[in-house]
Formats: sequence, structure tokens, C-alpha cells
Amino acid sequence: MDRENVMNTYSRAKLGILAVLVALTACGGGDSTNTSVGGGVSSATSFIDWTWVDGSESFSQPGSYGIKGTANLNNMPQALEGAVSWTDNIGNLWLFGGGGVVGSQDFNSLWKFDGTYWTWMNGTTTVNQQSVHGAFGVANPSYSPGARQYSAVWKDTTGNLWLFGGYVRTNVSPGDTDASNDMWKYDISINQWALMDGVVTTDTTIAQPGIYGSIGQASPANFPGARSKASSWVDLAGNFWLFGGEGYDSNGVFGELNDLWKFDGSNWIWISGSDTVDQAGSYGILNTSNVANVPGARQGAVSWIDGSDNLWLFGGFGMDSSGNFSILNDLWKFDGINWAWMSGSDVVGQSGNYGTAGSLGSGVPGARGFGVSWKDSSGNLWMFGGRGTDATGNFGELNDLWKFEPVNKQWAWMSGANAIDQLGIYGIKGVSDPANVPGARDVSVSWTNASGLWLFGGQGIDAYGSFGYLNDLWQFQQP
Repeated sequence: MDRENVMNTYSRAKLGILAVLVALTACGGGDSTNTSVGGGVSSATSFIDWTWVDGSESFSQPGSYGIKGTANLNNMPQALEGAVSWTDNIGNLWLFGGGGVVGSQDFNSLWKFDGTYWTWMNGTTTVNQQSVHGAFGVANPSYSPGARQYSAVWKDTTGNLWLFGGYVRTNVSPGDTDASNDMWKYDISINQWALMDGVVTTDTTIAQPGIYGSIGQASPANFPGARSKASSWVDLAGNFWLFGGEGYDSNGVFGELNDLWKFDGSNWIWISGSDTVDQAGSYGILNTSNVANVPGARQGAVSWIDGSDNLWLFGGFGMDSSGNFSILNDLWKFDGINWAWMSGSDVVGQSGNYGTAGSLGSGVPGARGFGVSWKDSSGNLWMFGGRGTDATGNFGELNDLWKFEPVNKQWAWMSGANAIDQLGIYGIKGVSDPANVPGARDVSVSWTNASGLWLFGGQGIDAYGSFGYLNDLWQFQQP
């Protein structure tokens, strides 16, 4: 296990992306047909018609905030990665925080998109803001979480946003961040934030260890340790579930986590996993749940919940069955009692097996982290992009779209390329087209509402082959 070398390799790979893109462009990278194009790049037949809805086809765009609380056609969030999102009870899309435009900038601005216009709702236009709060549970127009990335979020039954942790700005100096475990609620009816629990984010109180208590036992003393890049779900009863991420264990040691928590609205409950970092996965037998099974510690995994309240988890950067750290393509299901390994490999670094485009059961996604996901009206998983390995084992940014059907336990490659670092094909704004496809990217955000499945921003490749932060908004309908 050498986590630092793995992540450094990815950082170095970014520096070579532009050179790779020149070669891909010359050989037809991003072609939307299901035929091999130069360099062995192939793209799925047009099972999906993407629509470029808003934002820019160029990277590193600044925000256009307008007047707080006022919708306007000219309003637009800045280019962002690591933001969080949720959909309210009437289908509006909400976006908070993230880092972007250029390096060492984090935001605490809150945005709403009503399907036509963006509205800046809360927070500031100034980067790298610290938290402003009063007593626990007290809302106020001047209160706001500090600028941050990679938080976990959920929506309660009344449509309010809850926000947990992430990498938080600890003072006004650029680059000074650490993981937190503060918990906030945004009351949508009054457009105000309140700090609800956790440790306030000052220079002396970040990086808090977890207080685990006993497995399965709720207690007001329990609290997950500070972390970012965790995976999360909301079940049918409105309980919030949190898994893993990168953060601090019960001893205050920083590393990869594999603890599963449930928050019932009042107390945290440690459900499974370890209270110490960097645990290997215990896979057991494929498709078989067992009390001894547990995913390895990881960050940046994709998560969704099906119609039967099962929690699903895919990939990320973490530990395999032997404790090796790298990118994963394992798929897990938690039924409320036990974990089951459902698909993929128990060994890191797997290449994608794309199979026949649109054909269930003919392929399996390659290892990746920091993709985005949706659940459609039939309870199927949709997963897009991330950073990981393509069909030939190359490591970089991905723009492949996959569907997983829980009933059949099978994957299908539905859109995008089987090779890394593909340019976006934007077409005409507002017009769907089978030739359109977002560029390769990771740490984007996603939403689902009655209009379809939505994708925003991240860090990746624009229409012109440049790598950076993006603010493009895309939408597609499930076929």
C-alpha cells in the first residue's frame, strides 16, 4: 500500500493530458459512433441524447452572481469541482460550495436552478470564507458554513439540506484546509443556515477523531470523525447513511476509512466497519451477504440506494482484499444488516471491460473514483466518468456512461468513450443530439428530477482540449 504514490501519479498524469489530447484530437477522439477510431478509441452507439443546457464549453469560467435571491438569465455558478448537490421537493436543483476557477479557491455560495434560471441564494462571492455561526440549532441570515469541498449532504423529509464535514477553510490564507466534522442544516423555507452539531471549524478544532461507542447503539455522544470524500445515502425513512472517506479515526490517525454510520435525526449510530484507518476489504463469496463482509477503506466511491432501501457502493480509491491501495471497481450492496460483494474485482487497478454497447451483462466498468451517479425511476444505477482506467488500462479522466440493473445484477455501457481524456462535444445549447457527450471529468455533481438526469461541472476536459474546472450543465433522459 502506497497511497501517496498513487495520488501523486494521478497528479503527474494531469500534466500530460494536453499532449495526450492533441493525439486524440488528431485521431478522432470523441467520435460518437460505435466504430473504432484512431488509437483504438471507441464510443458507444447513441443510446443517450445529451443536452448541453447552460454554462460554458470552456474551462475556468468565473461566476456571474447577479442579485442575491433574484433569478436571471445571466446568472451562472463559477467553474467548480468537489461541490455538493441536492434536489428539493418541487424539483429545483441546488448547488453548494466546491473549489474552482483557479487553484486555492474554495466557495461557500449556495445556488438554485429552476430549470431555466440560476439564483444565488446564500453565502458570499468572496473565496475562502470561514464559517459564521451562533449556538447549535439557531438559524440566522448571517450564518453560513465555511468554504469547503467534498462534503456529504442529504435532504430531509421537509426538503431541507443537511451538510456534514468536508475539507474546510480554516483561515483566510490560501491553501490552509483540513477535514472537519461539523454538521449544518439549511432551512429552505427561510433561506437560513444553522450549525447543528459537531466541532466548529476553527484552526484549533478541526481534524477531530471519531467517537464510535458500540456498534448498533445510538448515543448522543457518538460522532463520526472529521472527513471528506465520503459516500452517503438517504433511506426511505429519512435516515442519513455515511460511509468511509478520507479522515480521522477513533485514535485521531488520518487515513482511509471504511466505517458505516446512520444518523436518525437525533443521534449517530456506528453500524459496521472499523474504527481505525486503512482496513483491507473482506469480500467473502460473490453475491452472498455475510456478517464478516465489509468493503475496504476508500474515498471517492459512487453510491446510490435502490427502491428496496438497499445501499449500493462502487469503486473509489482505497484498499482491496490484500490491503493494496489504488483504484477499485468492486460493487457492494448493504441490505441493512450485512454487506455483499456483487460485481467487479477484489483486486485494485482493473481495466474496463466495455463489451457490446447497450448490451446488459457484456461488460464491467473499470476501476475509478470520483464519478457521479443517478437512480432512475426503475431503480437502476447510472454512473458517469470519474478518474480511472479505460479499456486498455490507461489512467486518466473518463466520460463513459454506464447503467446497472440491480434485478439482473448486470452492467451495460451506454454512452461515451472506452478511452481516457476525451473532449466534450457540446452541440447547440438547449438541443439534444446523439452526437453530444460531456468531456471526460471527475468530482462533478448530479441531480435527478422529473425532467431527467443532470450533470454539472467538475475538473476535466472542455470542448477545446483544455484541462481545468468546468461549469457546464448537462441533462439526459433515461432511455
